[in-house]
Amino acid sequence: MPKDYYIQPDASDPVLGAEQVLDYVRRHAPEAKAVTSVDETGGEARTYAIDNHLIFKTQRPQQLRPRTSLKKEVFFLQRLGGVEGVNVPKVIGYGHLEPLIEYTLMTRMPGVAFRNAQLTGETRREALKALGHMLHRVHSIPQTPLRESGLFFGDQSPVDVRWRMGSIFDDVAEMIKNEGKAWNYPLSPESIGRRVMATLPDTQEIVALHSNPGPEHTFVDPATGQLTGIIDFGDAYFSHPVNDLRRYRAPEDRRAVLAGYLESGPVSDDFMGVWRVGCAITDIVAIAFSQEHQPAAKAELNQILEEIG
Repeated sequence: MPKDYYIQPDASDPVLGAEQVLDYVRRHAPEAKAVTSVDETGGEARTYAIDNHLIFKTQRPQQLRPRTSLKKEVFFLQRLGGVEGVNVPKVIGYGHLEPLIEYTLMTRMPGVAFRNAQLTGETRREALKALGHMLHRVHSIPQTPLRESGLFFGDQSPVDVRWRMGSIFDDVAEMIKNEGKAWNYPLSPESIGRRVMATLPDTQEIVALHSNPGPEHTFVDPATGQLTGIIDFGDAYFSHPVNDLRRYRAPEDRRAVLAGYLESGPVSDDFMGVWRVGCAITDIVAIAFSQEHQPAAKAELNQILEEIG
């Protein structure tokens, strides 16, 4: 995969003062009263909570890169607004009035990130199935306006999908080596990648994806475990839907997301062929980086390799 490059790496990255933030916010929400917190956990963006129900999101200037775009996120969110079964932040305002200040004002997603909810058992499974339902609806919106916007990068053909999936295998193998992670599976990541990629079907199923609707971007009600929505569409791109569905390292979690996706509509045999490749990628990541998921990931990978012969 192409490596990220940052357009203005030496730009200053100050935390904006409360009055400056409120000045921008009040152009769209005159009733805004206070900045209640600042979240620094985002890589390319910083968010300011406004009165605990709005989010003022700024592009961090030194982290500006081609594949991330607040303008793209706004465009995507506006097309998802009002789609039945899809809950995403509502855009209140957007601006790029100063060279180093680009912002979005949107509603705050209720609940907490899935990774912080500590859901288990059937409650966890139902939340992930609901995510699968929602992702199916996200992938099913009209694609022409998204393509014609000129804001999205990504795949345009089966060749592009094949190149992307193969490159992910190579990137993961390189990351395991560079970070010195122990590898205790009989086959090397490179060997697994070559064997699995040989089974990847040519596919025309290419849609605009969230990019990473994983545990940090999926929100749930901490009391009930019910899905509340998905946030952060700034890295959206075109590719096969499986690249949204493979984001959970535990095979059981991924199967729950897929179950919800399939309940929302049938998929092709080729789709399931791509799914198998996506699961193999995530299993390799889990074996190397998530000790708690190693046994289940190894078992799933064994099954995949047995199926393809």
